[in-house]
Amino acid sequence: MSDHHIKRLVIMRHAKADWPGGIEDHERPLEERGHREAPLAGKWLVKHNIVPDFILCSSALRTRQTCTWVCSELGDKAPTPKLEDGLYAASALRMLTVVNHVPDTVTTLMLIAHMPGVQDLAMHLASRDSDHDAYMDAATRYPTSALTVLETEKSWSELDGQDARLTRFKVPRGH
Repeated sequence: MSDHHIKRLVIMRHAKADWPGGIEDHERPLEERGHREAPLAGKWLVKHNIVPDFILCSSALRTRQTCTWVCSELGDKAPTPKLEDGLYAASALRMLTVVNHVPDTVTTLMLIAHMPGVQDLAMHLASRDSDHDAYMDAATRYPTSALTVLETEKSWSELDGQDARLTRFKVPRGH
């Protein structure tokens, strides 16, 4: 074990979005199912005691709405999210650059963004000692509202590739 405490990175794909005609992709809202499922992600985080102390959220409307639902479930424990234009339509490496600039005082970081970047980032960071089932689930499908939890002893600035253990993959679904 190093001197660093375990840090957790929660990578979330925004909830189910609508595709109404005549609006820019950046301004697409959540659809009804998205409004039902996004709070479930927050509930799951609380239940498993994975409460982010910092949230980076893409500036797109659907990610902002997802973040609002998650934070409403986190309640008093919710940090003030930071909107990040650089996470909109970003590649995994662009997302990683954003993560690399997070201060080391942050122990649990949540990133709410878009496909394919969220899945590519999870796969890029996942180390060989990752939970096999969680890794395979995240690799084969990454539906809306999906959450990946990774753990590392490295500082955010040192995260590079295959250096975080993928411990959980969860798709919160309503009934």
